Amino acid sequence: MEIRRLTPADAAAYQTLRLKGLREEPTAFASSYEEEQAYPLSKYEGWLAAPPDRGAFGAFDGDELVGIVTIGRESHRHLAHKALIMGMYVRGDRQGRGIGRALLQATLDLARSVAEIRQVNIIANAGNGPAQKLYESLGFRAYGREPRSMRIHGEWHDEVLMSLDLGKE
Repeated sequence: MEIRRLTPADAAAYQTLRLKGLREEPTAFASSYEEEQAYPLSKYEGWLAAPPDRGAFGAFDGDELVGIVTIGRESHRHLAHKALIMGMYVRGDRQGRGIGRALLQATLDLARSVAEIRQVNIIANAGNGPAQKLYESLGFRAYGREPRSMRIHGEWHDEVLMSLDLGKE
């Protein structure tokens, strides 16, 4: 398994896997399949052309992309010490093999390499216990719960807000 930063050249594979995730695990994403299926490939290429302090990582089994995660940054000066992990998805037949952990570790390595980033936040669907346990095992701690954060197919979903202090002053 290879974990590496994605580039615009990976956009087609990224789009395919992301749309699969949006369709199969809609409660794991703020975006929806219905919204993103109409996006042109150029939109994904733009996402993957991120500056060095943010971006997407992919897990590859040979040439096949089987997992993705993105790390972004707050843009306002007063919030620039924070990064946010989002859009994490590992294909169902590859879950439970440590791929999610490896993807998260890559994003945390990037965050630690950027002097200005002091904390990393992540949001988990309150009903996704395995995701919350994975995040906790990497040092994330819950600091809140947003009730009725998302409405998917007419059903409300709470989200757990989690944060990791990188220990930088």
